[in-house]
Amino acid sequence: MSDKLKIYCKNIEEYVDFNGGENLLDIYNRIADRIDFTPVCARVNFKTEDLRFPLFSPKHVEYLPLTSASGMRTYVRSLCMMLYKAVEETFPGTTLRIEHSISKGYYCRLSEPVTADETIAQKLKSKMLELVARDIPFERKERLTSDVIRIFERQGLDDKVKLLRTLHELYTTYYRLEQTCDCYYGQLVPSTGYLKVFDLIYYKDGFLLIPPDSENNTIPATPVKQEKMFAAFTDYLQFNKIVGIRNVGELNEAAEKGNSAMVINVSEALHNKRIATISDEITKRYNEGGARVVLIAGPSSSGKTTFTKRLSIQLMTNLMEPKMISLDDYFVDRHHTPRDESGEYDYESLYALDIELFNSHLSALLNGEEVELPYYNFATGEREFRGNRIRLGKRSVLLIEGIHGLNPELTKDIEKRMKYLIYVSALTTISIDDHNWVPTTDNRLLRRIIRDHKYRGTSAVSTINRGRWVRRVL
Repeated sequence: MSDKLKIYCKNIEEYVDFNGGENLLDIYNRIADRIDFTPVCARVNFKTEDLRFPLFSPKHVEYLPLTSASGMRTYVRSLCMMLYKAVEETFPGTTLRIEHSISKGYYCRLSEPVTADETIAQKLKSKMLELVARDIPFERKERLTSDVIRIFERQGLDDKVKLLRTLHELYTTYYRLEQTCDCYYGQLVPSTGYLKVFDLIYYKDGFLLIPPDSENNTIPATPVKQEKMFAAFTDYLQFNKIVGIRNVGELNEAAEKGNSAMVINVSEALHNKRIATISDEITKRYNEGGARVVLIAGPSSSGKTTFTKRLSIQLMTNLMEPKMISLDDYFVDRHHTPRDESGEYDYESLYALDIELFNSHLSALLNGEEVELPYYNFATGEREFRGNRIRLGKRSVLLIEGIHGLNPELTKDIEKRMKYLIYVSALTTISIDDHNWVPTTDNRLLRRIIRDHKYRGTSAVSTINRGRWVRRVL
């Protein structure tokens, strides 16, 4: 019997010998000819680690390609640090802010006196390509937080200093790329040579850092227009700047000083102001003979129900009589729910809804008839009727919310002028720091876990285990 340490490699479904202290990349290099992709990270005992993670005991290991969710995030974080390195070398003293994802890329700004334009974008891209050609290792370090704070102070990374001072952690992990140091809350690739596929283009007074295409990772993704989304992000980032909370460090400071209630109240006031503006427009269109049906859609756990309730209140202040319908209550009984390619119930399919019943009720309501709305019991997976009857009055407007609210197939028999369409999304505009943002999908997944537990009798483990379709709709 061999006394050698072993990992179980899921990719080849075999045990592999290793020496204590070897890292994942060392082991991969010995079995590379048996794995048909180049990994960018690995899952060790089901936790994602970078390829320089050292092993000292038996583990379950799965190497992950760029095409995996963890692989793409690892690649994008590495691109961000390489961009920071390029900015530091090309425009010393300039602050780089990576603000949010948009248009299949990541929107970045530079501080004054550098003004973004096509020439600046090309200079930075050329520097990044030079860094790729040099194949510089990303070195993972762990030091006393006080030491890391001093490193970041020397580099002028005040946002990271503020964050580390408010976290009160004894040790901090950071990465070094030659003399450039930075913090990322996840794994990086082993070296810059892995980052051959990307683009950096001038975009709306800033830059768009574009990762590989999710369908063909040999080319950069193709940007798409998201003008309204960009405008929403820009407005809220300006608001964050005004209230003095642009990142988690500043948020932590506000909480420590007892100012968190003020921040919440101002944010709520801004939200209500935006909803009031929408309410005024709906009322105006209603008075002109349209907007009898307001359709509210958005991805899973984006706040559709809360938004609809608040819109209802604002419409009442305009002397309107809102009536609310949730599309979730029109789910077919669970045993009739369509299944996806993996055999799981596909609640995000349009045909998980009883479209015939919904359109029957919608037509009856618009004709002045009374209907009894269904109630979908998520615990039992069955539709119930609990005596909830509604009829539209002279000043009534119908508010319908659900992920398929904007699907034209849902309301194809309703005239366009009678419909008012709203898209809701829980954007995260407060960054962790200037180089790390909170993905909107992560924010909504946390919201979904809480909602499913509180209102649908589903455990957090169950929600996460259904991650394939949850991630698809998030």
